[in-house]
Amino acid sequence: MKLSIYFKKFVKSSQSSGILLIFCVAIALGIANSSLAENFQRFLDKEIGINLFHLKYPVSIWINDGLMAIFFLLVGLEIKREVVEGELSSFKNASLPIFAAVGGMLVPAIIYTLFNSGTEYRNGWGIPMATDIAFSLAIISMLGNKVPNSIKIFLAALAIVDDLGAILVIAIFYTEQIHWMYIFLSLGASVLLFLLNYFKVKTIIVYLIPGIFLWYFLHHSGIHATIAGVVLAFSIPTNISRTEISPLEKLEHQLHLPVSFFIMPIFALTNTNITFTNGMVDGLFSGLGLGIICGLVLGKVIGINLFSLLAIKFKISSLPQNASWIQMLGVGLLAGIGFTMSIFIALLSFKDEIQIQDEAKFAILIASFIAAVTGYVILNLRTVKTVEMKEA
Repeated sequence: MKLSIYFKKFVKSSQSSGILLIFCVAIALGIANSSLAENFQRFLDKEIGINLFHLKYPVSIWINDGLMAIFFLLVGLEIKREVVEGELSSFKNASLPIFAAVGGMLVPAIIYTLFNSGTEYRNGWGIPMATDIAFSLAIISMLGNKVPNSIKIFLAALAIVDDLGAILVIAIFYTEQIHWMYIFLSLGASVLLFLLNYFKVKTIIVYLIPGIFLWYFLHHSGIHATIAGVVLAFSIPTNISRTEISPLEKLEHQLHLPVSFFIMPIFALTNTNITFTNGMVDGLFSGLGLGIICGLVLGKVIGINLFSLLAIKFKISSLPQNASWIQMLGVGLLAGIGFTMSIFIALLSFKDEIQIQDEAKFAILIASFIAAVTGYVILNLRTVKTVEMKEA
């Protein structure tokens, strides 16, 4: 099945943006552990916007809930295209990321609970469930054409489902109050978007305006607002015919550069400013640290591959095209990059407990680093061995 040219462009631009992303992480860690840390945090906490309609938030909220909704919009657009005409157009291919994501959430939560049941850390079971979609896609994109595009699409779809699952976990278990009026308004905005699609409206701006309202309603509902990007993406019309560029393709093309070279680097810069404190290293060997590290590094790869294997054995799903189980192992490890969503859940799990929050952040950072490096190395080595076999 032929891949869309826009996904190839996304991957190609992500190779260079991935390097920029890692550079921003290094800068953020440097700032957080220097004399600039306090001023930088003050900047992130500074509220901007207007009080009218309650649209005044800290800079960090505008980045994590606002700009990242645009990132989710771009990824959602590509997922929809692949569902309509690409790698995910068959039920067997489309179902695999769902099964994999479920396993990738359940097993890490179980591992964490085994370490922390009955302790003061028990409430953090949701921390290792999350996959950081921005960082995981950036790492795999840096491999370029060394891995099949089907594997990259599988990881993107898995991460989307995983993040939606994490959002539901936050909404059900970690949100103090759900505002039902805004939930119903969100449903109304979503229905409007899909009605526009049903009546074949092709003007992009007509979708973006209700999409902004959807973001606003979701943000005030208590549910993570980035889901608005995915809903909006799935409402944008596309077409199977290659003779005409669809609104979906046009919007993808317009979003590639700003997402790759502005939104993702800003996201990395503001979310990895972790200040190292005394006791952080010792915290890695506590139930909290071991639960997070084992959950993200081992739980993700075991859960994703176990549930994928079961789905394939029962002939419900099939492996991505031209993919191997070694590559699935690498993808499972990359899915263990928890980072932002994991840190977000950690903050919700241990409110007002700054020391525990810091220990959790450090464990997430270490686990994500291990997952990123091992996943990258396995996928890269697999490619080298394949090339050597072909030459022989």
